[in-house]
Amino acid sequence: MDLKQFITIVPDWPKEGIKFKDITTLMDNGEAYHYATDKIVEYAKEKKIDVVVGPEARGFINGCPVAYALGVGFAPVRKEGKLPRETIKVEYGKEYGKDALTIHRDAIKPGQRVLITDDLLATGGTIEATIELVEKLGGIVAGIAFLIELTYLDGMKKLDGYDILTLMRF
Repeated sequence: MDLKQFITIVPDWPKEGIKFKDITTLMDNGEAYHYATDKIVEYAKEKKIDVVVGPEARGFINGCPVAYALGVGFAPVRKEGKLPRETIKVEYGKEYGKDALTIHRDAIKPGQRVLITDDLLATGGTIEATIELVEKLGGIVAGIAFLIELTYLDGMKKLDGYDILTLMRF
């Protein structure tokens, strides 16, 4: 299935000059969403995943159904102050300053094989921070799955050495 046909390009959003890749039109289509989820599940089965991790909020959108299909848990990665129990934090650089991501301290056990999922790989900062959180807890990043990779932003360079599935490239 050509998943690109289900991605809507929104010009000048969120600011002028950006061509935003909107995944909601993929999610609106049950057959396409199911197909994309199944492709990630197939990839994850080969990796013998123990837990799926996804950064907010769109990492939840593809991570939760993948975890459900695999019969494993899902651990959310959220911005600071959004998780209710004890967390660990990683700060990372963004285009206009710093941000921080957190995960519950007990979300991953040492040695667990982790699949990280997100909707889109751009510059790689969010996923790089998510990897750091997983590895700080002793998890093994067995794979990373994206719906979309924006190849012109070179985010893949930050993920050298990791096994990665990308369903679409722009």
